[in-house]
Amino acid sequence: MSSTLNHAQLIANSQSNNESSRKQVVINTRPVERAAALTDHLQAAGLTVVEIPMLTLQPRPTIEQDMTLMRQWLAGDYKALVIVSPTAAASGLAVWQALEDERQAQNHDDDNNNERKDIAINALQAPSYLIAVGEATASVLNNAKIEASNYQVLQPHIANNEGMLAMPEIERLQAGDKLLVWRGLGGRRLLVDTLLARGVHIDSIAWYERIMPVDAMAQYEQWLKEFLTDNLTHNMMQDASAVQQPKPIVVVSSGTAFEHWESIVRAVAEKVLEQETARETPAILPYKLSDFSYVVLGERLANMVAEQQLSYWRVEDLAPETILAAIHAKAC
Repeated sequence: MSSTLNHAQLIANSQSNNESSRKQVVINTRPVERAAALTDHLQAAGLTVVEIPMLTLQPRPTIEQDMTLMRQWLAGDYKALVIVSPTAAASGLAVWQALEDERQAQNHDDDNNNERKDIAINALQAPSYLIAVGEATASVLNNAKIEASNYQVLQPHIANNEGMLAMPEIERLQAGDKLLVWRGLGGRRLLVDTLLARGVHIDSIAWYERIMPVDAMAQYEQWLKEFLTDNLTHNMMQDASAVQQPKPIVVVSSGTAFEHWESIVRAVAEKVLEQETARETPAILPYKLSDFSYVVLGERLANMVAEQQLSYWRVEDLAPETILAAIHAKAC
């Protein structure tokens, strides 16, 4: 279900009435490590941005199976390596360098140890195509202190499933070929269904996992309290014709983040409802999932939101310009 028209009307009304206009609130749920660029861009465009991360990135211990897959990749067993995030890129590069150090140590006498690391840094050579999903991921690989000529980082024109499948390096994969993916536990399973149906073998290394921040609910409760208090104060000072606060817009980049958001909103709503039911005259109504609009990444997440009949706008990448354009397009 979409309430885009009503939302656009609210924005248009607010822009035409400067005295009673209300700034659009955007809730940025991206992890702390990845939130700043989007927050800065939206704030520069005049939006009020609140950061309430729904995910925090936690490194996972590297197990022997991970090392085995890395060694098989370095031995040339895979046609391509897909790296889905900056964190996966940094983690994978560190292990790659460690394995190269190990290899160099076996090929040099102890007397050459002092120069071994310098040689190793310049000796990293990718045994397959390196495909980075997104500019930030590519930057981690390109900015590593490694001789650039030893590998080339490839990127899809659009950082989504369709964009990846359109790449010649992916399109030519056939039955029996092997693909390795560096990712986070529970992250987007790019390409998997299509390539498995084609007979391509896919292995993955989850370098990190994404968990709910311990203070996520407290942050949401604090923001909601301030938001509702501000609305109440504003409404008391305005006449009935004044522009009302438009729905807050929540930027969500993964199914896991949405699940965390959903659990927090529902839990706080139940808590508020219990508190207000005890009052003779309830002061506020609990905020539900449908009291927000959503900017979501990709088809899978859009389907999750649509199943609950929530208002949403789908984007195909997480560039700040893309997200701002989607918000403005729906506000016109």
